Amino acid sequence: MRTDKIYLVGFMAAGKSSVARALGSRLDWRVEDIDDRIEAREGRTVASIFAREGEPYFRAVERSVLVDLLPLRHLVVATGGGTFVDPENQALINRDGLSVWLDVPLPEVISRIPADGRRPLAADRERLERLYAARALAYERAHVHLDAGRTPVEGLVEQVLDALEHTHP
Repeated sequence: MRTDKIYLVGFMAAGKSSVARALGSRLDWRVEDIDDRIEAREGRTVASIFAREGEPYFRAVERSVLVDLLPLRHLVVATGGGTFVDPENQALINRDGLSVWLDVPLPEVISRIPADGRRPLAADRERLERLYAARALAYERAHVHLDAGRTPVEGLVEQVLDALEHTHP
C-alpha cells in the first residue's frame, strides 16, 4: 500500500460513513467521521449547529477537526459533504492521504436523504440541486473517482482497496 490514510469525500448521503466503517474493518484501521467528531466536540447535532451558529461557524469547527486528524495514521476518514469543497481543506486532505470521491447521482442522493431535518442544506430542492452541481466541481479534484450510485458498500470497499494499490497521491 502506498498510503496510510484514506479520506472519503462526496455529497451528503453518498455513503461515506458506511464505506468508511467497512473499509476500516477490512484494513484494521481506525475510522473517524468528521461530522460525528464535530457533534461530540460541540455537544449538539450538525443541524443544531447550523441553526444556532450558522454555516461559517460550522466550517471553522470542521477545519479544526480536520487539522486534529492530520497527525493520525492508519485511518479512514469520512468527511462531511462540504469538507472537501473548501480549497484549504482540499489541499490538506490531498497532501495527507488518498482522497476518494464517492459519486452518487442526485436522484439517488435525494432518495437517501431522510426528511427529518438532520440535513439542513437539503431542505430546499432547488438549493440542493445548485449545491450538488457546485460541490461536484470540487469533488473532481479527489485522487480517485468511484461511481457509488448503485454499487454496494462491499463493492466500493474493493474498489478503494484496488485504488490504494494503484494510485500515487
